[in-house]
Amino acid sequence: MKHVIALDVGGTGMKAALIGADTTLLHEARRPTGRERGPDAVVTAILDFAAELREIGERRFGEPPLAAGVGVPGVLDEDRGVAVFAANLGWRDVPLRALLTERLGGIPVALGHDVRMGGLAEGRIGAGGGARRFLFVAIGTGIAGAIGVGGRIDPGAHGSSGEIGHIVVRPGGPACGCGQSGCLETLAAASAVGRAWADASGDPAADAADCAEAVRSGDPRAVAVWGEMVSALADGLVTALTLLDPGVLIIGGGLAEAGETLFAPLRAAVRERLTFQQLPRIVPAALGDTAGCLGAGLLAWDLLSTEVTT
Repeated sequence: MKHVIALDVGGTGMKAALIGADTTLLHEARRPTGRERGPDAVVTAILDFAAELREIGERRFGEPPLAAGVGVPGVLDEDRGVAVFAANLGWRDVPLRALLTERLGGIPVALGHDVRMGGLAEGRIGAGGGARRFLFVAIGTGIAGAIGVGGRIDPGAHGSSGEIGHIVVRPGGPACGCGQSGCLETLAAASAVGRAWADASGDPAADAADCAEAVRSGDPRAVAVWGEMVSALADGLVTALTLLDPGVLIIGGGLAEAGETLFAPLRAAVRERLTFQQLPRIVPAALGDTAGCLGAGLLAWDLLSTEVTT
C-alpha cells in the first residue's frame, strides 16, 4: 500500500503517522522530543522516530514510504530545508531535510512550519471544507496563522507569513517578546487570558479554561476579562480579513475549546467592525491534535505530485 511518513514535532512531544493517498491514518504513534537533553538529542529523536516509522511501513505494507512530511516549530528556511531557530527546542540552523533524507534512504522530504501544517489540513480536509481561500488562526500560548490560497499554504517571501499574533491592536499596550507593545497575542492568547483572569480572580493557578467557565456562570469579573479578549481578537482578525479576504476563518488552539462561549461573541464583534468587507464563515477547527500530522502528510503527497509534474 502506498503511504508517506508524517511527523509533527512540538515543543515537548512528537506525533507521527503513516498516511495513505486518501489521507487515511494507517498508523499513529507518539514520542517525547527529549528536549531536556539538548538540541542534538532532539534531532536524534526525530531521526530515530522517522526511521522507526519507515521500518513499520515496510513491514506492514510491503514497500517503503514514498516521501515524508515534517512540521516543526520556529523559524524555517523551507527552500533549503533548514530549521533556523526554535526557542522551545534550542536548535539553530539544523539541516533537517538533508538529515532526514539520508536517514530515510533518499526519499523526498518536505519541511514545513507546524502551525501552517495544521492550517493546511484544516483548510483542505477539515473545517475549511476545501475553501479556495481561508485563514487558519491557532490561539494557544501565542497566536499564529496560516494563509491558504488555492488549497495550499502561502509561507510568504521570507517564510514568516501568518504572524497575526504580532499585529499591534493596542498601541502602547503590554510588552511583547517580539519587541513591540500591544501585540494581539499579549491580549488575546490563551496564556494572556489566563494571566488576566488570575489577577482578576485572585487565584494564581487560574487559566483561560477557568475564565471561560466563570463566564458561563455569569461572573462579572470573568465577563469583563473575556470581553477585553474578544474585543482585541476581533480587531486583529478584522485587520487580517481586510488584507486577505478569506472565504473561511478557522479558529483552533486551546482557546477554541471554549466553543460558543468564544465563537458567539467573536462572530458578533467581527460583524460589528466590518464596513465594506465581506464576513467570512467563522468556524472552529475540526481535526483536533491530528491536524499537524495530517498536514505533514498532505505536504508529502503534494511534494510527490510536484515531482511528477516537473
